Amino acid sequence: MPTQRPDILFLVLDTQRADRLSCYGYEKETSPNLDAIAAEATLFTQAVAAAQWTVPSHASMFTGLYPSEHGLLQSYSVMPADLTTLAERLRDGGYFTAGFCNNPLVGVINNGLRRGFASFLNYSGLLTSRPNQAGASPGLISRYRQWFKRQVAGVLNRIQDAFARSDALLALSFTPLMVPLWQTALSFKGNTAKSLEDTARLFINRTGVKADQPVFAFVNLMGTHMPYHAPRAYVEKFAPHVLADRKAQTFLQRFNGDVYGWLAPLTGALDDRQKKTLDGMYDAEVAYQDAQLGVFFDRLRQTGQLDNTLVIICADHGEHLGEKQFMGHSLSIYNELVRVPLIIRDPAKQFPDDTRVESVVSTRRLFHTVLTAAGLATAEEACLDLTQALKETERDYVFAEAIPPQNVVNLMQRRQPELVRDRACDRTRRAVWMGRHKLIETEGRAVELYDVLEDPTEDLNLSGILPENVELLQECLQAFSGTSEEGLTTAERATNFEDPEVRRRLQELGYLED
Repeated sequence: MPTQRPDILFLVLDTQRADRLSCYGYEKETSPNLDAIAAEATLFTQAVAAAQWTVPSHASMFTGLYPSEHGLLQSYSVMPADLTTLAERLRDGGYFTAGFCNNPLVGVINNGLRRGFASFLNYSGLLTSRPNQAGASPGLISRYRQWFKRQVAGVLNRIQDAFARSDALLALSFTPLMVPLWQTALSFKGNTAKSLEDTARLFINRTGVKADQPVFAFVNLMGTHMPYHAPRAYVEKFAPHVLADRKAQTFLQRFNGDVYGWLAPLTGALDDRQKKTLDGMYDAEVAYQDAQLGVFFDRLRQTGQLDNTLVIICADHGEHLGEKQFMGHSLSIYNELVRVPLIIRDPAKQFPDDTRVESVVSTRRLFHTVLTAAGLATAEEACLDLTQALKETERDYVFAEAIPPQNVVNLMQRRQPELVRDRACDRTRRAVWMGRHKLIETEGRAVELYDVLEDPTEDLNLSGILPENVELLQECLQAFSGTSEEGLTTAERATNFEDPEVRRRLQELGYLED
């Protein structure tokens, strides 16, 4: 068992659905390398992202708060100055903090998510941005080159930041002329291999790290994000029909270039060929990224770096591939988006090997879990450490909020206002999980109740069958989204099981033991 504070690897597989990993029961072998890590780890079968898209979900993992609490709800939002991020806590607690990020919404946009990192490398754009040049050669020519790269990267970052904050520029970026430019020239999906190589080098060589100083590395990979361009070997294995079917090729080419189509709901269901194409190409990307992760973890294992590294593997959200006529990850709060993988490999064995946890948990608690492992959590924060979920008696409400990205809604309003109205694209969706049930409440619409254990694809709405369950969970959601004179956080208000009436009703409905 390690005697020193562990290194911590916080690995976010952007846009990774849990149900497309073989360690989560998927019938296709998409993730043999993640499966191997999971066999040495604790796997959470019902982990829930706090939000349905990148910015609010990352902010929740970095602050331990739900979206309506931390306030990063839009692409133009900025982290409040009075919130201390996970990286800031770890940095102040003695950790060397480094980010290796492929998502421009986290690594480029000036929203505060980079706060607290001593080094933050961004792999999306014409050049890799290196805000901190640790280990750079002191030579005059080298210093000039690094200065020039920083200036160019700074200009590109400001341009990308402007596109995220302007409806007009966002609409321009979706035009047929611009899409090929930012998908290829600007390396929209970043560079998975390079970012993993740089991360491994930090753990192994420890350049810029003081003697006996632990390392915290945050990594975001975009391999499973649209567009889909997996290497041929993976297409042959998971989507072989695409290589021979001209119609499938045409559909995929059109899909990869239709960025607006990644955001807006479908006006009709995909046909069988289209669904098969998207499913297969997504699986191919999952498997390709998994192979790259295999190389990365093998390197850490062979050099002994895994022996003292807490590894957290999760996703910020999933992806709709036509289910319920949704695409992408802008609007819904169904399981395709908010049920995410969560695997924790712990050298201290606080999270046991080859263990599966069935309790519903929120990824916001990764904030508390990391701080606890680092020896920096307060007593209150330690109570939300995910080791608590290993106890069979733990029962808790878990929430998620799908607040629509306003610039996306504005774009849809201009193009398809009737679609916005019919599919409630401009409405906030919130969900609460308790026990086996999940209640979805969409502003101005009828509620939905699902049994997430028996019906993970959420096909049977139980709201008309279990009205008492609906009533209790609705009250919980109202408390979560409401105000409190006592000054409690929304999570504290909604999980107050000390109220005798609340406990009685929970017990009657089977959510709490007598």
